[in-house]
Amino acid sequence: MKKLFIMRIVSLVVLVSILSCKKQYPTAYETPPGIERKIRFQLYTNQDFSGNTSIINFSLFIKNGNTNLFDSALAVMKIKDIPDAAHKIVIEKTVTTNGNSDLAAGFRYEIQDVGNSWYIDTSKAGNPFKIIDYAFQ
Repeated sequence: MKKLFIMRIVSLVVLVSILSCKKQYPTAYETPPGIERKIRFQLYTNQDFSGNTSIINFSLFIKNGNTNLFDSALAVMKIKDIPDAAHKIVIEKTVTTNGNSDLAAGFRYEIQDVGNSWYIDTSKAGNPFKIIDYAFQ
């Protein structure tokens, strides 16, 4: 009787051990949940360009490493038409990322017959909201 009782206990322990040691492997179809991150672009100038009629092309971008998450051109304008700080051009864009990496975001611009330049800022990993404030000079 005692021997039967010990055999049942050992069997139960072995069974519980086998069932509890089951490892779960991720499937190829599982993706990590996305985290929404919002970037607010603000474009303006603090200088008086009222006499400058040169054409300027602005574009906005958000990158995650070498991956472009957002790239969009603004309407072509004259430099004199860049608004002052009280009338900023404000654009908000939400992108979904894994949240574990920094984002680079900013402005690229080209002045016709002059050249091009850019303004880049960083949104640190885990930061859900970033303002890219650019005063064109």
